[in-house]
Amino acid sequence: MSECTHDCSTCSANCSDRKPDSLIEPTNELNNIKKVIGVVSGKGGVGKSMVTSLLSVAMRKEGKEVAILDADITGPSIPKAFGINDRAEGNDLGIFPAITKEGIKLMSINLLLEDATAPVVWRGPVIAGAVKQFWSDVIWNDVDYMFVDCPPGTGDVPLTVFQSLPLSGIVIVTSPQDLVSMIVKKAYKMAEMMNIPVLGIVENMSYIQCPDCGKKVHLFGEGKTQTIADELGVPLLAQLPINPDMAVMVDNGCIEKADTSVMKDAIDTLLKL
Repeated sequence: MSECTHDCSTCSANCSDRKPDSLIEPTNELNNIKKVIGVVSGKGGVGKSMVTSLLSVAMRKEGKEVAILDADITGPSIPKAFGINDRAEGNDLGIFPAITKEGIKLMSINLLLEDATAPVVWRGPVIAGAVKQFWSDVIWNDVDYMFVDCPPGTGDVPLTVFQSLPLSGIVIVTSPQDLVSMIVKKAYKMAEMMNIPVLGIVENMSYIQCPDCGKKVHLFGEGKTQTIADELGVPLLAQLPINPDMAVMVDNGCIEKADTSVMKDAIDTLLKL
């Protein structure tokens, strides 16, 4: 028996030191993507795409090259938030992402459909394949921070993102209700199973602030997210208010005009990666 070289790619032996083949998909050879951050939630309706957008806008204000990979294939909302309506183009080398007014690169299934309102009636493996193509076939070029807007839950697509993309970590988005607190732990445990770092939690819809007196009103009760964050040993990165102006910005495609100061702690954390 020959001496082990610890290079499993050249060996047919099934020894205890053998490492499993990596499932990470190679990206386009023209790309140089430094950090990939998944934005996830255990359930829908907590504002995950809003958080993805705000993180991207805030990071762009830091002077970084930023991209958004919209992995929510059946419910894409990122192009709407940024006012992107044109279809994506490409050539023999790959697909070109859309570029927002402030220079954020993004790719979403809606940029490939003739009708943005057409439903994507695909089974899981096909949807997962589209996510992989957004990573491997899109010409992102130089990117400092890529944010991946994942669909809710712990199914096919989040699993594909966790296994196929070289994630630097994930941000979990939640809302104050006790039920959602349980869902946070599901997302955390999935990341733990996949050896993906959890960078922190963002609590959305934490409160609404009275425009006259400035008092904070907790419509859903005061959340227990800080307690859960402490229990899991991860930071609470932000508590975002219910802001009607933000909804108007999304509807009008001008999320890049939003005040992103609420994301300061989150951005400071990501800049340390």
